[in-house]
Amino acid sequence: METKRWNIVNGKNIEEKIQEAAAILKTGEAVAFPTETVYGLGADATNSAAVGKIFQAKGRPQDNPLIAHVANKEQLYNLVTDVPDYVDKLIRSFSPGPITYVLPSNGTCAENVTAGLSTVGVRIPSHPVALALLKACNIPIAAPSANLSGKPSPTTAGHVWEDLNGKIAGVVDGGPTGVGVESTVIDCTQDIPVILRPGGISKEELEEVVGKVMIDPALEHAESKEKPKAPGMKYKHYAPEVPMWLIQGGSERMQAVHDELVAEGKRVGVLANRNTLEKLNVSEAISLGESPEEVAANLYDGLRRFRQEDVDIILCDTYQEIGIGQAIMNRLRKAASRYVER
Repeated sequence: METKRWNIVNGKNIEEKIQEAAAILKTGEAVAFPTETVYGLGADATNSAAVGKIFQAKGRPQDNPLIAHVANKEQLYNLVTDVPDYVDKLIRSFSPGPITYVLPSNGTCAENVTAGLSTVGVRIPSHPVALALLKACNIPIAAPSANLSGKPSPTTAGHVWEDLNGKIAGVVDGGPTGVGVESTVIDCTQDIPVILRPGGISKEELEEVVGKVMIDPALEHAESKEKPKAPGMKYKHYAPEVPMWLIQGGSERMQAVHDELVAEGKRVGVLANRNTLEKLNVSEAISLGESPEEVAANLYDGLRRFRQEDVDIILCDTYQEIGIGQAIMNRLRKAASRYVER
């Protein structure tokens, strides 16, 4: 299959390109597009054959539910039933934005979007290209991250091209994404909302709006045999090409582990924030930035940049699990092959 690439960044003929991509989506093909979190691989959420092309392109297990993306609150409500009052508060505060609401499905979305569950995850992205595309389609678009299953999620069109060129109908190139980690997924089927996947909106931010918010204990059980309620809960994800070790204990511990591995003849890469790197004496390093927000935005690109021909092992910092730090550590644990404690 020839994969078309629409360049939105150059500012030329944007409306024409959006309309062309929307028309292809409406014919039942899969098209990748940017959101404020990561690039998504979209298909008509009401068309099971179209959704099947997402799973085929990604090599994704079909018992993993997908998120339906819509342009506004009215379209969201058209896919679900039994919406608690607190959902409207969350929508007013955080949507459009990096938050997904899991609610009882009314059956509009195809069964392979919900993975046979009675619920469906829906969100309103805030990226202007995503919103323009959704408005042009005027249909819900199912869209997991636009990468091969298990690899780091894509935050640029180049990442998508690397994984899916020849496997999908097109890529809408809207430049780098902003948040860098996927949306926060909230189970809204109970009296108290439950975080199924940490993401761009933190638990603390949610609690400022609706009071008590719980965290699903299944978050720490990635290999559970239960059907996952949301994307990213069951399988290993985000893994780089080479093994990655998470190092707890700061720069001194990182340097010690690095030096031991180098003495064994290993080629070692380091992925860390700017402050940690300034204290290290290493030859192969990638900075993730300084603030937690910068680390989140740069994380997946950093995981992709180390290649097998360059290093044998990646060493990576750990981060405080406060705010978006919880989402960062959730992704790093799923990507890591080993956790080195103090």
